[in-house]
Amino acid sequence: MINESQPTVVLIGAGIAGISAAAALADHAQVTLIERETQPAYHATGRSAAIQSQAYGSPAVRALTRASDPFLSAPPDGFSEHPLLTPRGLISVARADQLDHLRAEYEENSDSALTWLDADEVESRLPLLRRGYAVAGFLNADAQDIDVHALVQGYLRQFRAAGGRLIRGAEVTEIRKTGDHWQLRAGDDILQADIVVNAAGAWADGLARIAGVNPIGLEPLRRSALTFRPPEGVDTAAMPMILDAEERFYVKPDAGMLLASPANESPSDPVDSQPEDIEIAEAMDRVLQALDLDVRRIESKWAGLRTFPPDRTPICGFDPDHAGFFWLAGQGGYGIQTAPAMAALAAHLIGGAPLPAPVRDLGPDPALLSPARFR
Repeated sequence: MINESQPTVVLIGAGIAGISAAAALADHAQVTLIERETQPAYHATGRSAAIQSQAYGSPAVRALTRASDPFLSAPPDGFSEHPLLTPRGLISVARADQLDHLRAEYEENSDSALTWLDADEVESRLPLLRRGYAVAGFLNADAQDIDVHALVQGYLRQFRAAGGRLIRGAEVTEIRKTGDHWQLRAGDDILQADIVVNAAGAWADGLARIAGVNPIGLEPLRRSALTFRPPEGVDTAAMPMILDAEERFYVKPDAGMLLASPANESPSDPVDSQPEDIEIAEAMDRVLQALDLDVRRIESKWAGLRTFPPDRTPICGFDPDHAGFFWLAGQGGYGIQTAPAMAALAAHLIGGAPLPAPVRDLGPDPALLSPARFR
């Protein structure tokens, strides 16, 4: 039932950031979620390698990941028929010339449960690794695969059950302030809202310009990926993700295939991203230098945009210069693993929802995520 005393919120962008925030907010506000594409989670969310790694990202990102762990490990009743997390493990490996970098990464993540591995231990855990390639590594045994589809669908069910409205296939072409309210045009719809939430991913700066709000300086970076068949007899279900110490490539099992990426960060306009041939070639070259494989055919390839603010820390908060304009953007490659905590924080700041204990106790200071830091 709609509570007329609740604020009206129009949330733009149905990637994981927008979908999760809409679900968390729908019990505390009248929420309309607008997506330009005909289906939610079409761009970066649907193209993510999706692993939950507690030793990944800036200190604020790691705090958001820890604060999201309880939700992902034990979602609310009825949220999903299947577990959201599956044990995977992640081993970061280093050649001799990368050893100092690996040690620095290991020490920087001392707040995570990591295990240092010597060369023999790395090779025993990674049979596909070329002998002599790695001199050391470290294991994050807590890293887990995230079921992105189940997470997205769970949030959409929550959102609809709370009375939220989803508009698909509608591009927002006008946002203007009229008195204390915002008026928006999205396709054929004219909407009015107390609060506009900008969760437009790679398009977030452009959306801000439409609203007359100063952009942050977000940078969309393309990352390409491919899949190929594993060697006969290799049990990919038990295989950990392999990450280069300098993140020049990674390999992980994915639906019976091996997924690989050169972990590139190629500057891009906000577009429906497609892989470049050179990026796919670089991925295979780097992987084959490290792993003893005979890859005859690439089964699939794609690309997605990971969008970062200048300091590579996500943005969650009201614009200091424009009342009622809320930024929820710049998640980079961390949007899925941090979604529960970011959504809870957004719902708290926008609609007064109580903060779950893990977000209150483990999450970062909200000031670290505020767009005010860029003004």
